[in-house]
Amino acid sequence: MTYTITPIATARSPYKQKFGVARQPGLVPAAEVCIELNPEFTADSVRGLEHFDYVWISFIFHGVLDEGWAQMVRPPRLGGKQKMGVFATRSPHRPNHLGLSLLKLERIETGKPVHLHCSGADLLDGTPIIDIKPYIPFVESKPDALSGFVSGKPEELEVVWLENIGAENLSESTQNLISQSIAQDPRPAYQNIPERIYVMNIEDYEVRFQIEGNHATVIEISVV
Repeated sequence: MTYTITPIATARSPYKQKFGVARQPGLVPAAEVCIELNPEFTADSVRGLEHFDYVWISFIFHGVLDEGWAQMVRPPRLGGKQKMGVFATRSPHRPNHLGLSLLKLERIETGKPVHLHCSGADLLDGTPIIDIKPYIPFVESKPDALSGFVSGKPEELEVVWLENIGAENLSESTQNLISQSIAQDPRPAYQNIPERIYVMNIEDYEVRFQIEGNHATVIEISVV
């Protein structure tokens, strides 16, 4: 039997390219996303949702649809050297390219269209949203559950900014977004080239940085 899934909303995100997007929700608290519901969904569709702190967002990994999928993948948490079954990971390269994120619900605008403002996002700009559900702690929180090869939050990089590159012209929220995103080490797990300059497009900026050891240095920032 074949089913058709139609997106109900679109994510407006500061992440303009796949490189740099947080690998898991909640790792970059400063990453705010606006989920814009399609015009047919009115304020009635979100009535009562304002009483929940978190929401489950089901979405489509639209940025990798043309890359196919594989039975086994190399999770970044294992250094990109060990394979795991795709269903034992959260890889975007899945048979149906469906994703699930738990985001902090900051506020709701019930105009036309309806907007859900969330933080801790790991969504690429333009991501098609296919469902929204409230997070219910007593049902879904299992703090003592086994988590396989994923043991705790990944170690973060220490991020510093070179002087005189214009960082003082950025808002504090933008600086936090950039620093927190780089701190997650967006490099492919197998890549460790200290002299390489990485480029990340985030909000309206192109950010250039280098990584050596557990330190990252922002060396240039320009308006796109």
